[in-house]
This record gives sequence, C-alpha cells and structure tokens, in this order.
Amino acid sequence: MNEILRITLIGLAAGVVGTGSGTIIALFVKNPGKAMLGFILGFAGGIMLAIVLNDLLPEAVDAGNFVTAFSGLLVGAVFILLLDLKMPHFHFFETTEELTRFIRTGTILGLGIAMHNLPEGIAIGASYVASPALGFTLALTIALHNIPEGIAMACPLCVGGMRVRWILLYTAMAGLPMGLGALIGSSLGAVSPLFLSLSLGFAAGAMLYIIFGELIPGAQDSGRGHAGTFGAVFGTIAGILLLSVI
Repeated sequence: MNEILRITLIGLAAGVVGTGSGTIIALFVKNPGKAMLGFILGFAGGIMLAIVLNDLLPEAVDAGNFVTAFSGLLVGAVFILLLDLKMPHFHFFETTEELTRFIRTGTILGLGIAMHNLPEGIAIGASYVASPALGFTLALTIALHNIPEGIAMACPLCVGGMRVRWILLYTAMAGLPMGLGALIGSSLGAVSPLFLSLSLGFAAGAMLYIIFGELIPGAQDSGRGHAGTFGAVFGTIAGILLLSVI
C-alpha cells in the first residue's frame, strides 16, 4: 500500500508540476515563440515514442503475452479516440478578439488536458510496477510533455484577464487526474501479470494516440519551419539514449 501511495504521489507531481511549470512560463512569457513551443512538443513526442516502443510494449508482452498487450493497446487508443470525439480538439495557439472567448478557450483546454492526463497517469503507475526505472523515466517525460499543455491552457486565460491565482489553481487542477491514473495503474498492475500486461498495453496505446494525434501535429502546427521535426528527431534519439543508460 505504501508503494502504491508513493507511485500515486509521483504521478500527481508529474501532472501538477508539469502543467504548473508551463503556467509559470506563460505568466512571464505571454506569447512564447512558436518555434520554441513546436520544438518542445516535438521533443516530448519523440522521447515518448522511444519509451513506448522500447519499453512499454516489450514490458507488456513480457508480463503477459502478445494478445494481452495488443488488446490493451487497442483499448487505450480507442479510449483516447472517444475522448477526442467528445471533447473539442484544441490547438496550442487559438486567437480571438473577445476576452470572454479566451477564458472559454482556456477552460475547454483545461478539461481536455485533465481527461488526457488520466491515461498518462495509468501509464506511470503500470510502468512503475513493471520497472521503477521505467516509471521514473516516463514520469519525467510526461512532466516535460505537460509543460506546453500548461502553456496552452494558461495563455488564453492570461490574455482573457483572469487573475493569476485562479490561473495557477485551474492549471494545477488539470494535473490532478494524473495522480488518480497512477493509482489505478499501480493497483491493477500489482494484481497479476495479466493485469500488468493489459495496463502497460493500455498505456502504450493511449500514449501512441496522444503522440500522433496531439503532440506531433501540435508541433507542426505551432512551430515555424522544421522546429517540430527537429524536436521529434532529437527527442527520439534522447529517449533511446536515456533508456540505454538506466
């Protein structure tokens, strides 16, 4: 139980600190450069892709078998697809002249980010059960990935004139579901190898959808020139190197 609590707190920290860091950046830099944001998004997508292909999926197969890992992957991808169908798709720089629409945009972004953070937390929890080193690497990577999400949510709220304390509170709340996800992932993963395989496969599918449905397109849309592409390439290389030394 103490180990599950520790993993839950780590997932919670990855969500809140990640989005909170992005919020602080947004408060000081009202409109971060598109090249910088595109590179960060691409880098996060690349390093997450390396983790999915080199650790999450192999661990899922080893914990169970190919069928359980692939089944979890499909369920994870479909779960995020359903979220995208129910939630308005967001972009990292949406402009409008009405301040109230900026507030609404930031609020919708926050809800979408919060819902996406749940399966990411599951990924952290299940990964920690499989390997503490893998779990820590994934938590650190997701925290990095949450920085641009925090920027994305905070920027329209800043422009809309919301008070700083409320912006900090709302963006921190968007990271809370990651702690719940870490609790679910670590609890299910500790039940049996079968649940661990399904949980890791679910996490891999969810992450793949987020990488190719959100991060990489977001990097290309938000960045200038080839910033997003370079970010993804360097992120993938960094992920492979990181996994080779832990």
